[in-house]
Amino acid sequence: MSGPLLEVRDLVKTYGSGEATTRVLRGLNLRLGTGELSALLGPSGSGKSTLLTILGTLMKPTSGQYDMLGEDLIGAGDAELTAFRNQHIGFVFQFHNLLPDFTALENVIFPTAVREGRESASARARGRDLLVRMGLEDRVDFPVANLSGGQKQRVAVARALMNSPELVLADEPTGNLDRASAIQVMNLIGEINRDEGTTFLISTHDEKIAATCRRQIVVGEGLLTG
Repeated sequence: MSGPLLEVRDLVKTYGSGEATTRVLRGLNLRLGTGELSALLGPSGSGKSTLLTILGTLMKPTSGQYDMLGEDLIGAGDAELTAFRNQHIGFVFQFHNLLPDFTALENVIFPTAVREGRESASARARGRDLLVRMGLEDRVDFPVANLSGGQKQRVAVARALMNSPELVLADEPTGNLDRASAIQVMNLIGEINRDEGTTFLISTHDEKIAATCRRQIVVGEGLLTG
């Protein structure tokens, strides 16, 4: 790890107002180094999902600072955040969020097609290479509706890596998988982390999954507790 990839300071997020105000993050501080493979742990309602959403630039905090790759992401406008997110951040979700009528390859190259406004030959080549690396060389042109849960999640990992992001945020990526599929997905994530230096932050309730990560970050009542 060569230095901090991102840092948040005094992060506060509240919902509602007056007596209905709910303070989810309460001045949270976090630094992630380049190339980290970290698990994000904590009970439901602790603020994990809110933190991931803010780190993914999908929501702004009520107050605090967020810098990534030397950019002030709190002061950035919506268009800047959209461009930054597409280039530098990948997402893996518990329920895949794949396009069911698209093939595995079409799903993987979708982030690049959005950015470039077309499906280029180079994007198709990279998408195919990623799917082969995920062990899906015989499912490249299958509609994702015909894939198993574990296969869909591997497609989702490939999609998250399509634009070579520095950071991948994963929200319970193995929550709906059987143990064998979960281990396979985590092994692939570990391989990408080692080979490409991609930083991963993985939210999970599964202590066995967390144990495969080199760092465990614990959130409790809107603050880091470990």
